Formats: sequence, structure tokens, C-alpha cells
Amino acid sequence: MAKISPVSIKYIVHAKFEADGAVEKPDIIGAVFGQTEGLLGDDMEMRELQKSGKIGRIEVNAEYKDGKTVGEIEVPSAMDKTETTIIAAALETIERVGPSDTKIHVTEIEDVRGSKRDYILERAKKLMEKLGDGGNGISEMTSEIKDSAKIAKMQTYGTENLPCGDISGDELIIVEGRADVINLLRNGVKNVISMNGSKLPDTIKELSREKPEVILFVDGDRGGNLIIKNVVENAKIDFITMAPEGKEVEELTGKEILQALRKKVPAKEYSGEQRTRGVQRYDRGEDRNEERRTERPEERSYESAPVEKKERKVKKMTQKEKEEIKSEVEELIGTKGAAVFNEKLELIRKIPIGRLLALRLDNEPYVIAIDGTATPRIIEACERLGCHNLIATNFVYADTDVNLVSM
Repeated sequence: MAKISPVSIKYIVHAKFEADGAVEKPDIIGAVFGQTEGLLGDDMEMRELQKSGKIGRIEVNAEYKDGKTVGEIEVPSAMDKTETTIIAAALETIERVGPSDTKIHVTEIEDVRGSKRDYILERAKKLMEKLGDGGNGISEMTSEIKDSAKIAKMQTYGTENLPCGDISGDELIIVEGRADVINLLRNGVKNVISMNGSKLPDTIKELSREKPEVILFVDGDRGGNLIIKNVVENAKIDFITMAPEGKEVEELTGKEILQALRKKVPAKEYSGEQRTRGVQRYDRGEDRNEERRTERPEERSYESAPVEKKERKVKKMTQKEKEEIKSEVEELIGTKGAAVFNEKLELIRKIPIGRLLALRLDNEPYVIAIDGTATPRIIEACERLGCHNLIATNFVYADTDVNLVSM
């Protein structure tokens, strides 16, 4: 019996046959396997395809009438369009079943997923008619129906049947689970495929080598960082992005998804032995020097020599202290600015983020708050100033002793 799951079926090949004599169902199935053996090579051997779950149980309906046996053959397939059509064409090469001359003609290749989508839409229309005009409720339901139609476009790929969207383009987004794929499809991001867990499937390793641009999109937690390490070392990854701290990809809003994708970082910035909460500490060698050569002169001044980290005791701010400066921090939103506070939580400086890189202060700031993402360079500037706490909307994490606080 075939191992294929009904959920995995993509297509069904429908064929009609006519045999000059009496033949039974086992004869027809035997002819399908026997007469296609060696025809298409080892990779497309019918028996092996059925064992691996790429084709399902072959169904035959036969009827003997007027000295002939006529009927239909159905072959379920979990393969892609090209492979399925090759199998369909191979059926038509069968010329005999037992002692009887036989003709087989493929009448249709049914897209099972298309039928499901059609059912969803038609059923939704009927349900909508029964509900009648419900004002805003109808609008919400329409949106839900549209979401359902998008989710219905989810497919599976490879021998592992990995959940995915339309991955035929040049750009590929890799996520962890099926729920992540559903959320991205719901929000209009189609070029996505799931690993179906934290282990990297061989299918994705191969697929990543075929695509010009591959993005790894992981949860904003420790598990996401472990996945980054595993995937980057075993597949071709061009960019990496993370969900906001403490959030999972499956729960992000459309706006958060797009923001995360816009903030993707080249994978080479994540490589290396020193990795903390998703991003390595910058190497003080050639990579860092290369970065200095591409910076503007006014941003290089304080980086003429490597910054040496000193052991110090960081004073972590309390939730009560965060509440005390909440209004000043919220005023930063949309300004691309930075605010500097002393230990008494007094505002001592308010400047554009760009000027933070060259800022000089007489005393160590207790808190620095910025509007936007804290990059490793901003975090390093805070270290140089002796800052104890850094507040930001999001973080591209670095190896630091500064206490990082979400806005």
C-alpha cells in the first residue's frame, strides 16, 4: 500500500482504457508497473515512487462488455507538474494487458488543490448569501474569506512535503514552521517555505543553492538564534532577519513582517564564533577595518583605534525607572533621535541618532534611548560612553554588557 497521505496529494491523473478481451484489475495495475519499468530511469520508477510516497494507490474501475474490458485508471501524485505529466504520458505507452491489446488515453490531470480552492470560494459565497447584509460584520467576513483564499494557495515541496507558497521566483524566504508560512501567506508574502521544525531538511539545502537570494526569517528568541547558527552553516543563506524580541513569526502583523524583511542583514554579519542573541560581536580585524574604509569621515573619528572592553558593573534600570522617563522616550518616536539621561533620570542631551556615534560626555550616562533599531555600531557607541542602559524599538544584537531594554 502507498505511504502517501491524502493531504499531500497535489494532482490526480485520470485515464481511460480499452482492452480487447477480459482483463482484471490486478492485470492492469501489474501492466502499469511492469511496462513502465526502466522506461524513465531510476528516479522515476513507478514502484519506487509509490514506496517513497510520491504517488499513491492506483485505483482501477473495469467493466467487461461485448468482448472488451473498458474502464478508468486514477493515479494520485504528490510530485510537481512536470513529473506528474511525465508519469501520465508514460501510461499511454502501455500496449498490452496480459494477452489483450490495450489502449490507454489520459483524459485529465486534476489539480486537487484547485478543486479545494473552488469549493472554499463557492461555499463562502453561499454562506454569505445566508447571512445577508450585516454592515461591518460582512466587511470582516470578506476579509476572512480573502485570507482563506490566500492560505488555500499553500503547497508542499520536496520529498519531506514541506509547507510552502509560490517558490518559483528568484527570492526565497525560509521560516521555521507551517504556522509561519500561513501567517506570511495571509499577509501577502508568497515566496516562503518552512523547515517543518528546527532541523534543516536536505530539500532546503539543495533549494537554497538554486536561488539567487535566500532570506532566513526566524523568531526573536534564543531558539531563533540556534536556528540561524545551524542553517547558515549548512545552507546558502544571503540575508537574515528576526522577529521583534520575544515574538514569533507566526504572530506578527503584516506591518511587522514587512519591517522585519526591510531590516534584513547580510548573512556574513552573523557568521563567526562569537554569537550572542542572534548576531556576532564585530571582529576587530579585517572586517572592522573594511567597515571603517566605507564610512563617512565624520563617523570615523572615534574609531581610529579598536575599543577595548573593560570590566565594569552595569546598573540595570528598574521597571519603575523606565516608567518615569516613558513620556520622554515616547516623544522620540518618529524623530530618528536619541535622548541621554543621567542617573537621576534627568534629560541631559537630545540629539539625532547619527551624532550619537561621535558624542562626547563628561560623565557616564545612565540611560540612552533611541528611536529605531540599535545596530552593533550604536551599541558600541553606548559602550564607549559608559552607558548602562540602552532603550530601543528593536535590536540587531551584539556581544555587549550594556543592558538592552525594549521601548
